[in-house]
Amino acid sequence: MPPIPGSGLAKGLAVTLRTMTRKTVTAQYPDTQPELPPRSRGVIGLFEENCTVCMLCARECPDWCIYIDSHKETSPPAAPGGRERSRNVLDRFAIDFSLCMYCGICIEVCPFDALFWSPEFEYAETDIHELTHERDKLREWMWTVPEPPALDPGAEEPKEIAAARKGADKLAAQRAQEQQEQQEQQEQQEQRNQQEQADEKGGTP
Repeated sequence: MPPIPGSGLAKGLAVTLRTMTRKTVTAQYPDTQPELPPRSRGVIGLFEENCTVCMLCARECPDWCIYIDSHKETSPPAAPGGRERSRNVLDRFAIDFSLCMYCGICIEVCPFDALFWSPEFEYAETDIHELTHERDKLREWMWTVPEPPALDPGAEEPKEIAAARKGADKLAAQRAQEQQEQQEQQEQQEQRNQQEQADEKGGTP
């Protein structure tokens, strides 16, 4: 049986009419930013204070796209007769994102939690050389890193948080004790001043 003339056009118009009444699903980027999953791999943020220049990330990188420079500084002994200590100081931390394949090995092997995934992805450049981002830019991306997921309500509290809370409570107790001692000293001083004034008045003829 031959097709009815114009049936194809009618089917196409029917599809068009059905889709016209539905809500649009096209996101008008860049006016509308996409909602990315919480574990999106955009760029790598650097928390510089945690970096000890152990070079693990640079050594384990399959693409050799991490560049680190440092120098050693010697600090005086903490107590008399002690030994001087030397530590590495970070001079440069750069990542060439034109080579990076976003495998995440550098983040996984970092023993001090200095590298994190950031969902930022808008860093296109017109020159490939500008895709090598230094530590200042990596630090800016660090503040876009989302918070880690909440722990299981039944899980034990991490040791780091417990130690930090213990130290904070101890410091708060010391400050409260110091404030109380200062207040007691002020009260004693006021009492002495009042007593001296009373003695002076009593000894006046």
